[in-house]
Amino acid sequence: MTRTLRTWIAGGLALIAMAMTAPAQAEKRVALVIGNNDYRFVPKLQKAVNDARTMGDTLKQLGFNVMVAENLSRQQFSQALLAFDNAVEPGDTAFFFYAGHGFEIAGQNFLLPTDVPAATEGQEELVRDASVLADRIIERLQNKKARTSILVFDACRNNPFERPGTRAVAGGGGLAPMTQLPEGVFSVFSAGPRQTALDRLSNDDANPNSVFTRTFAKELTQPGVNLVQVAQRTRRLVSEMAETVHHKQIPVYFDQMVDDVFLNGIASAIAGGAKPADPPQTLAALPPVAAPRLPPANESVNAPIAMFSRHNGGWTITFSIVDPTLGISWRMGDAGDFRETGFMDVLDPRTRKRMPNPSIELPADAPAGTIQVRYVDAGGEMQGPFPIKFEPEAALIRDQRKILDMTATSWLSFREFNGLLVYYTHLMSYRCAIRQIRIGIDTAVPDKVLSLPACDMKDPIAIPSNATPYLKLPPSTQFVSVELTYRDGSVSEIKSFRR
Repeated sequence: MTRTLRTWIAGGLALIAMAMTAPAQAEKRVALVIGNNDYRFVPKLQKAVNDARTMGDTLKQLGFNVMVAENLSRQQFSQALLAFDNAVEPGDTAFFFYAGHGFEIAGQNFLLPTDVPAATEGQEELVRDASVLADRIIERLQNKKARTSILVFDACRNNPFERPGTRAVAGGGGLAPMTQLPEGVFSVFSAGPRQTALDRLSNDDANPNSVFTRTFAKELTQPGVNLVQVAQRTRRLVSEMAETVHHKQIPVYFDQMVDDVFLNGIASAIAGGAKPADPPQTLAALPPVAAPRLPPANESVNAPIAMFSRHNGGWTITFSIVDPTLGISWRMGDAGDFRETGFMDVLDPRTRKRMPNPSIELPADAPAGTIQVRYVDAGGEMQGPFPIKFEPEAALIRDQRKILDMTATSWLSFREFNGLLVYYTHLMSYRCAIRQIRIGIDTAVPDKVLSLPACDMKDPIAIPSNATPYLKLPPSTQFVSVELTYRDGSVSEIKSFRR
């Protein structure tokens, strides 16, 4: 180890002392960064330690108190996490970065210490016992009541247990999607499921960092950019670089943040036009990293929210209002007359009057804009107007994603007609929310990509006449597995469909 255990435990204790002298409610930024290269019984890595050092330096620039640990055994890994636990207090922002071997077993992600044994087929428990469960790190941060938890895994590499002449332990190199995250957690993976992350682009690539880390670290320091934008930019840039060497690597992220989170200043538009100040480099206590949402002066806690639904005829927009209402009106934009939504043939038991129609219709080609909504409350007072943003493409993707999640049992269907066919008409109808469909024939690992026509915003549900929404299968096929990669980079659970 180039940095001794004593060094980073002392760093952890220093953080604890700092926290004890800080004001009771002060929020800190605390980070644990780990890089493992020197594995004893599985293949060594070349750039994980460099990646950890780069991320440590980057996070220090962003005002984090950072513990950097390298080449950790299982015991040392546990001690590092304990020091991290002790440094995190309620309301803090906690950042965990790991570069090294990772392994997925039955949908659970394990981070491999340097002394993980060389397991073979049937020895999954050996790997579990000798490794660190990624979900447990999230649980620990939740128990510490961290306000924001950011976890970044540059561990999407090949199966470290594969060796010639042996059958590897059942699992996968890299990590599985973490879709069920608690509120306040944001996670980023250097590559998607079953993709390997590139250390370098070619033999002439002298960059000391992996393709993901060199990009992600740079994007983190961009001023006025929130975490989602950092992840999206990183995904695009890494994907483009990988394509130059005919490799597929698309980083994915999973977002359960309530507010936008900025690590290097709040965007000027949100901060009222003022230039954001650079974060202090030597102090742990910082203002909250979640960007304050500045509502209009007349916005109340009972402001309406809207649900957008796209159909063949256009858009249906349904307003949800907490208060009992006597009437609802709306207009598009900031000028013009308000139009009443009308009434339904049903009584509202709260007002004992006819219930206002909560829905409006917009044409299929309605442009993006702001819908102004107002309502008359039960006391006869006009409330609003309240602005609701209408973004057709984003609304369509959200709507179709919701439909796909609710109709997962209809993704595929079998039919025997001049042979065995599997139809994916349902998926093709809601393709605007899908980046890629992968299926596996008589295997639980989807390894074949199905083609999709481009999304047509003018008629998104219609299937083009030249599209083929089915695939011919061998007559002996028993089942087909399917996995969706959505437009936001998240990945569905693998579903199996039997004949």
